[in-house]
Amino acid sequence: MALVPHSGPLLDDARTPHLSTIVVARKGSTACIAADTLTTFGEIRLPHELDCNHSKIQTFGKTHIGIVGSAAHTLVAERAFRDKDVKADFTTRDAAFDTLLRLHPVLKERYFLNPKDAEEDPYETSQMDAVFMNANGIFALYSLREVYEYERYWAVGSGACYALGAMHAVWDRFKSAKDIALAGAEAGAAFDTSSQGPIEHKTVKLSRR
Repeated sequence: MALVPHSGPLLDDARTPHLSTIVVARKGSTACIAADTLTTFGEIRLPHELDCNHSKIQTFGKTHIGIVGSAAHTLVAERAFRDKDVKADFTTRDAAFDTLLRLHPVLKERYFLNPKDAEEDPYETSQMDAVFMNANGIFALYSLREVYEYERYWAVGSGACYALGAMHAVWDRFKSAKDIALAGAEAGAAFDTSSQGPIEHKTVKLSRR
């Protein structure tokens, strides 16, 4: 997983696993999410062949999501997104925002989330960023509960800059969302010191707008 705040420099805390490359892309009738499979603990690297739970892509209903932040988010998300009080719904930008509003108090009360980050932050933070996709499109969410929807592609994690550059470069040449997403995730794995293959991915067929 990756620990990436909504703004400012990357955090460098050896107590928690850091950094990833997770991307989403859409083109034509499909969307794709792709992610690297490396976990790092400070200077220690945990490659996929040693980690029984190396996948960074989680599925809730018909939504596939890749979260960056503390590795603790993996277990928390598996439980919290299925909590009856959260009523997780990521089908649209507005539905995802409402889900995050319901999720935040649950994270604090049941999972002991520390909602403090920078003193100048206007709101409490949920301490996680993510990209997600479903039949309605591709999206990202950020720690202050911002939700964005994208027309082509996006990326989160320490390898995001490499991934965005790669996807920009191949957009006009590649015809499928899968090939574009894989190009982004593979660029992150190649150039970001905290990302590594193999790359995992999932695709969905998009609904008509």
